[in-house]
Amino acid sequence: MELCSIASGSSGNCIYVGNDNTKLLVDAGISCKRIESGLAQIDINPEKINGIFVTHEHSDHVQGIGIMARRYKMPIFATAETFSAMNRIKSLGKIDPSLFQVIEPDESFEIQDIKVHPFSIPHDAANPVAYTFEHDNHKVGIATDLGKYNEYIVENLKGSELLLLEANHDINMLQVGKYPYVLKRRILGDLGHLSNDNCGRLINRLLHGRLKQIFLGHLSKENNYPDLAFETVRYELQQFDSPYKQVKIEVANREEPSAFCRC
Repeated sequence: MELCSIASGSSGNCIYVGNDNTKLLVDAGISCKRIESGLAQIDINPEKINGIFVTHEHSDHVQGIGIMARRYKMPIFATAETFSAMNRIKSLGKIDPSLFQVIEPDESFEIQDIKVHPFSIPHDAANPVAYTFEHDNHKVGIATDLGKYNEYIVENLKGSELLLLEANHDINMLQVGKYPYVLKRRILGDLGHLSNDNCGRLINRLLHGRLKQIFLGHLSKENNYPDLAFETVRYELQQFDSPYKQVKIEVANREEPSAFCRC
């Protein structure tokens, strides 16, 4: 299995996951041009993409999906509620309904030789999901835009060898920052976003001997710094007695593809 973050941050998200035979995208929250450029940098032909998996309908996850779908006739996978919400976003333009493939949380399925497992996440969107992808006894987990984690999320992500997890904000930066109170409350709430601290605590629940690399994603531009996210997560890992706490961690880049990883 392969994983590469094409772009990750509060301003736009797109992730490539696949293998030699199957190429997939998770979200298309940046422009089609940027997606094409990012895929070219990792030597992936966009015409070979077998589908786009949407986590939820917020613009930083779908803004490029209309042009991508029209240009490449890519199937789009999302929950029925997410599709309904996307259909109300005029800026996406008209998308051929035949490209829509409705999925359900906790109902796994296969796309070519990859097993896809969507699972519910707590976020203020229309039935949002995160995903795991499996092939040949290898597993990739991707989970952002979750206000909290629980045993259900931990169980779904367990066993992943490559992970991309949300480290959205530093709690203190958010609390003293310029955001209005209502927005601060939303981000800090159970349907908001995962802080650096909670990301580290979640990682501690997911450490195992085959875990190769973790990407910290969906960082807020206003309420976080890459170095701060990295150091906070590392600090949290040091608080637990695990033989696997030296796992490789990288902050996913906001504008450019991050490292291309295989497991």
